[in-house]
Amino acid sequence: MFTGIVEELGEVSAVAPAGDTVELTVHGPTVTSDAAHGDSIAVNGVCLTVTEVAGPRFRTDVMRETLDRSSLGALAPGAPVNLERAAKVSDRLGGHIVQGHVDGTGEILRRVPGERWETVTFSLPGDLARYVVEKGSITVDGVSLTVAAVDADSFGIALIPTTLDLTTLGRKKAGDPVNIEVDVIAKYVEKLAVSAPGAAR
Repeated sequence: MFTGIVEELGEVSAVAPAGDTVELTVHGPTVTSDAAHGDSIAVNGVCLTVTEVAGPRFRTDVMRETLDRSSLGALAPGAPVNLERAAKVSDRLGGHIVQGHVDGTGEILRRVPGERWETVTFSLPGDLARYVVEKGSITVDGVSLTVAAVDADSFGIALIPTTLDLTTLGRKKAGDPVNIEVDVIAKYVEKLAVSAPGAAR
């Protein structure tokens, strides 16, 4: 479980194909400071299991399912990535409940600079639109964000200077892919409403 508050902007050190998986090596001094084999670290919003820690780097295996459902398959050595360690129960919940289970991918449609912030519009897969509401929470590349505007196939976010400076969202351009995780609470509410006695089907 994560909160969507990125701890560190890491960098991909190596990408090694291994059959239908990829071994990903990531440089991240902060997240590796207390990491151990079996720990969870979110990489661009994808929950991955640490297989080895070597100094400021960690390795992880990325399964075919993850490669197919996220943008991790497009990573190459030198690529910046958002990193977050799994939350402790005692931590403040600075963002929102994030599972690290990507629901789909979108892309940056446009960026409009403001005086000190930037409005960024992302495409939204049609099957996820019903879970996204104005002023609600959404995770983009592992960053917990508040939805500023939404329609049937896109949503907008106002990015503050801290987010622009400390995450990959300040570096990506129009056309770049992003991982999207909708608020899991919305999915649970939908399931409960549909399965409730007397609910319309």
